[in-house]
Amino acid sequence: MQQQQPMKGQESGSRGGAERDVSAFPSPSQSLPIFLFPSELVFYSDQRSSHRRVLTLYNPYTFTIRFKLLCTAPSLYSVVEAEGSLRAKSCVDLVVRHQDVSPRHCGRRDRFRLEVSGGGLEANREVWAELRGGQATAQNRPTGPPRLLPPSLAPLPYFTLPQKVRRLSQSAVSVVMGVVCVAFLMLPLHSEPNSMVPSYAHVTVTQKLVCAYALGLLTMVFLR
Repeated sequence: MQQQQPMKGQESGSRGGAERDVSAFPSPSQSLPIFLFPSELVFYSDQRSSHRRVLTLYNPYTFTIRFKLLCTAPSLYSVVEAEGSLRAKSCVDLVVRHQDVSPRHCGRRDRFRLEVSGGGLEANREVWAELRGGQATAQNRPTGPPRLLPPSLAPLPYFTLPQKVRRLSQSAVSVVMGVVCVAFLMLPLHSEPNSMVPSYAHVTVTQKLVCAYALGLLTMVFLR
């Protein structure tokens, strides 16, 4: 983690007579919205599990962004992956661990600043961190935002048809299959000459046996 440094002022002149194209840079009014959760880190001296907090950075854009996490008290905190890049449509967890939870630091508030750049824009966002005494209760326990799946991965809702509609659809399918089996049984065999039915419509004995078996099963379904 790097210590937060004051930003240097912008130089008014140019060197070597080269002119600087101001229009090539984003105007100060332009900013890149930062999706960082939670907005505050609270540590509890008597609760060991709270000595480690997670900052989640989301990148909903179509381009890669770069980030850097700075702190006003780098000796009190350690951060896993405090600087790096985040590809489009993804997120990263920045694990912040408090290094000194002694009572002398209770009530102390420190400031983190996340600097983000991408798509020709830059922005920063501040997150406060505080060490409190005791343990977290149900009222003040921090909760993170729910992880949202991309639309392509979100589970689809499961729709069920009413029971009456399902029965009607099953009956219709059974009737159609029964009519097809009866029509198939009425076709002549290959060994039977028939001028009214084309030769390609003649069937074999095995095919008629299969249709007769299927028709018997359908009859049992109707009579049940």
